Amino acid sequence: MVTNSNLATGKDREFLFTEQDFKFIVSLVGERTGIVLSDSKREMVYSRLTRRIRELKIGDFKAYCKLLRNGDPNELINFTNAITTNLTSFFREPHHFDYLAAKVLGEMKTKQVRKQLRIWSAGCSSGEEPYTLAMIVREIFPESSGWDVKILATDLDTNMVANAKRGVYLAERVNGIDKRRLHRWFVKGKGEHEGKVKVKKELQDIISFKQLNLLDDWPITHKMDVIFCRNVVIYFNKETQKVLFDRYADQLIDQGNLFIGHSESLHSVTDRFQLIGKSMYQKIS
Repeated sequence: MVTNSNLATGKDREFLFTEQDFKFIVSLVGERTGIVLSDSKREMVYSRLTRRIRELKIGDFKAYCKLLRNGDPNELINFTNAITTNLTSFFREPHHFDYLAAKVLGEMKTKQVRKQLRIWSAGCSSGEEPYTLAMIVREIFPESSGWDVKILATDLDTNMVANAKRGVYLAERVNGIDKRRLHRWFVKGKGEHEGKVKVKKELQDIISFKQLNLLDDWPITHKMDVIFCRNVVIYFNKETQKVLFDRYADQLIDQGNLFIGHSESLHSVTDRFQLIGKSMYQKIS
């Protein structure tokens, strides 16, 4: 069993990892990302940052923390990428996409008020969520429909944004997608790309992938019809959540929709949304 004593002494560890090192890292993560790391995340922090220490060929956590304190811009990016968690899949929490298609987009199609749709995937990870959104949108509003459709996909992790933009996945990642959609929206790799699939250009063309820290300014010029921010705020404290959801409300059109993760809730966080379904909310005008 690993104890705080083991952490302090470095016993049975490749690198010495002291309480002082951990506290500094927790503070820096909070400052840069708003993520609150609990004591239970010590092992995760150690595991992820030892990779950076090996790659940099520096002696230990003390030296690594010194590098971060000195503000090396490249390493601060690598540090942030290493700590942030990325877990996603196509059509994850399918009830969200069912509601989006049948209710939100279905009503927009019927009313055809302005023929414009703006969706934001905030915390897009490796791209499965925004590409799922793009599939749903294009099946309801094909290119020939004349609708002006744009999806913004952002993430804190620059590596994830780059991977998402490429739109290339191992074939096993799309196993849960029905054959009709697979044929319609993906190209199978051949030769050296055997075992991989690539998202078709028609979907990529309506998505803009950007690196964005949600705690920074948002260079977004349009109001959003829909925002997906799922399994992101679980890492933030209540005060940060309150600020973030207030900003989301400001960014949405009146009666715009917000989708959050299954383990998240707006209860006691904001009164600017009403619950309309499981982890689905609508902005109160």
